[in-house]
Amino acid sequence: MKTFYKPEIELADLFNRFGHELGELPFSHHRVMNDITTCRTRKLGGHLIRCDECEFEKNSYNSCRNRHCPKCQFITQLRWIDKRTKDLLPCQYFHVVFTIPSELNPLILRNKSIGYDILFRAASETLKDVAENPKHLGAEIGFIGVLHTWAQNLVDHPHTHFIVPAGGLNKKKTKWIPCRKDFFLSVRVLSKVFRGKMLEKIEEAFHDGELQFMGKIEHLKHFPNFKDLLIRAASKEWVVYAKKPFNGPKQVINYLGQYTHRIAISNYRLVKLEGDKIHFKVRDRDNPKEKKILVLDVREFLRRFLLHILPKGYVRIRHFGLLGSRLKKLNIKIARAIQGIIDTLEAQFPLDWKTLLRQFTGLDPDQCPRCTTGTLITMGIGPP
Repeated sequence: MKTFYKPEIELADLFNRFGHELGELPFSHHRVMNDITTCRTRKLGGHLIRCDECEFEKNSYNSCRNRHCPKCQFITQLRWIDKRTKDLLPCQYFHVVFTIPSELNPLILRNKSIGYDILFRAASETLKDVAENPKHLGAEIGFIGVLHTWAQNLVDHPHTHFIVPAGGLNKKKTKWIPCRKDFFLSVRVLSKVFRGKMLEKIEEAFHDGELQFMGKIEHLKHFPNFKDLLIRAASKEWVVYAKKPFNGPKQVINYLGQYTHRIAISNYRLVKLEGDKIHFKVRDRDNPKEKKILVLDVREFLRRFLLHILPKGYVRIRHFGLLGSRLKKLNIKIARAIQGIIDTLEAQFPLDWKTLLRQFTGLDPDQCPRCTTGTLITMGIGPP
């Protein structure tokens, strides 16, 4: 039977030992800390399970289900992927990433809801407008966007990932227009358009009184200072890049699983705790396939993690264009009909979490870990 490696140190351990040293925090941060530290503990209740063949038994405690918790995303991720399977088209897919200059990060960080919305709108409008231009593709496209707010070292780095089918429909929706092989849209054009839209929307938010200026950015409430920030940001490089296209829908699904429900850091990247120093893995920029170890003071590490708590109810996975929720089913049906596709790519996995776990990982949650032949049976439910 396959088994998962259990990390020696977890994020919950760090909050339990050092959380009280973080000083005054917003209520939303306390809520996340409490959920992470109580996840799968007796405080949330659970049930006793026992093997029907040997004497093995253990307590199985409930999950907190907080979207920032590193223990609670895997099954949620599998269920989301399962639902998205039926939306796939039999064509290449591209992964396009939009980033902003670091000069804008402090402003976005102190205005998360409006700042992330502006980032989503500017990036999605850029993709749609450039794709609709006859000089480039001349088609209406659809795509899925995912917001990430962190870099590997946990500093604030808001950016959006988009998974885009390699083509779209003409205005009359009578023809499928494919992209050129292994080429989606000019990243140089995307970058230029994105920069203009992003800066324009930020300035509009300033004039509409939607932005707050606290702490280190208080000076930006004066428009000359704010305008100077925009000018400096405009002079920087705005990175937009398209990664190598996927080879079919199956690869897209596997890739989506890596991005949709990812949080700032997983427990498996934590290496060890020495005193008040936490060692954790980060991607080596010079060799992206390799990992290196970064060491931070635990309080600084936790402070960085808390930077990425999203506003309550904020939606970080969104659908646009042809894949927008309102007409998504109709547009997918039209696109498939034009391409002569009769069989739909329906979901192949039931939404029961145990079946999903078996299908995707080969792990059987009902199998006894001691004798490997018995079945675990729930004997009773315990209250929190």
